[in-house]
Amino acid sequence: MSYPEIIHHGAINTVTGSCHQLCMNAENSLLIDCGATQEGAVETAAALFGFSPAAIKAFMVTHVHVDHVGRIPDLLAAGYQGPIVCSEPSAHLLPLVMEDVLKLKFQHDRAQADRYLKAIEKRIIALPFGHWFSLVDTQSLVCRVRLQRAGHSLGSAYIECDLQYPLEGRAQRVVFSGDLGACHAPMLPSPKAPERADILVLESTYGDRLHEDRSTRQRRLEQAIDEALEDQGTVLIPAFSIGRTQELLYELEDILRRKRLLGETVSDTDAVTDWPRLPIILDSPLASRFTRVYQAFEDYWDDEARERLEDGRRPLDFSQLITIDDHARHLQTVNYLASTARPAIVIAGNGMCAGGRIVNYLKSMLGDRRHNVVFVGYQAKGTPGAAIQKHGPVGGYVELDRERFDIRAGISTVAGYSAHADQNGLVDFVTKMTEWPTQIRLVHGEAGARKTLGNVLKRKYSLANRQLELQIP
Repeated sequence: MSYPEIIHHGAINTVTGSCHQLCMNAENSLLIDCGATQEGAVETAAALFGFSPAAIKAFMVTHVHVDHVGRIPDLLAAGYQGPIVCSEPSAHLLPLVMEDVLKLKFQHDRAQADRYLKAIEKRIIALPFGHWFSLVDTQSLVCRVRLQRAGHSLGSAYIECDLQYPLEGRAQRVVFSGDLGACHAPMLPSPKAPERADILVLESTYGDRLHEDRSTRQRRLEQAIDEALEDQGTVLIPAFSIGRTQELLYELEDILRRKRLLGETVSDTDAVTDWPRLPIILDSPLASRFTRVYQAFEDYWDDEARERLEDGRRPLDFSQLITIDDHARHLQTVNYLASTARPAIVIAGNGMCAGGRIVNYLKSMLGDRRHNVVFVGYQAKGTPGAAIQKHGPVGGYVELDRERFDIRAGISTVAGYSAHADQNGLVDFVTKMTEWPTQIRLVHGEAGARKTLGNVLKRKYSLANRQLELQIP
């Protein structure tokens, strides 16, 4: 067998369940991410991994979204005893994510959940961005790794693996993109391409489309909310707790500030809907905890975001923001808004409506024409969010917790509001390297997105008269 070898155990032709094994030689492997599928199936047997967790030298995390880290408890249960390597912000966020995952996994065994959480926390090794870290140093193999900012969410990284085979007189640079951020996303700096790569494992979530620019998509978000509020009801925005929620708060603070300066109202006939008094409700304890971590890592924000702080603005903690933590208050809020249809904006997880508090809002409000659902994120096939997005505009229904709910609420989608790089961003990540990779493996995307991105990359290489081995697993 020729090394290095890469084996993909997840997120091959889907956008969830990321899990990739880098076999450096016969004795040493790295595991990059170990995510849950969107369906969230519970798998505990080592055989279900397709590899022996006990044989993994180190486990590296690109970022802490559940589709990249959700199966860490299973990894430990199957025998993995090595370090969990991630960026410094991710080291603070990962225990919060794992606590939530473990609560669901061990609903009736809190002690077991606590034991797993402590075991995970002990294994975490936080690396600063931009510094090489030695993992293996033997006569036959030297491995160094380096994390670089990926711009997808706070602490997200792409991973450079520098492999040297001294006895063979050769070296290989393998790069795992993780999830790359959109170049116009708020708050975080855009990702910069690495210097070089021999092999690149590249995500392709939006490999078949382009995003709107930042100002356009913010106007579309504002327009969608304006139109929804004309129905004199609640606007529901499903959003994942980390990354998307903080971006939404950041954008909404900017919209509200501008509306307030202009003295605009949603309706001249109802003073309650004056923009300066419109409540923005964040109904997610986990999202609130993540938001506090975002605030603690302000030095990781981009220049524009830090300028807002210097101007005295609070983009993640503004006056109209109401946070809902305990479950009883959550249910009270759902019942109140469903019965009164008071204009408000509710942000609740999860982003694909496959669980979380957004489900209770949907159950109570989808059947009422006064309410609206505004999607601002990718809806994977087979999820309730995708079903609502597809069937809602034609008066269809969706199944939530095995019960059918008719959709009469307004349904809209703000295109381009994604934390993932679009086709141009993905291509730039490749072509802005000083030395382009000779092998690219496209993962983390549906079939159409991977095929389209692959064709674009092949044309770029052909025009540049460069050789490319393209693999679409």
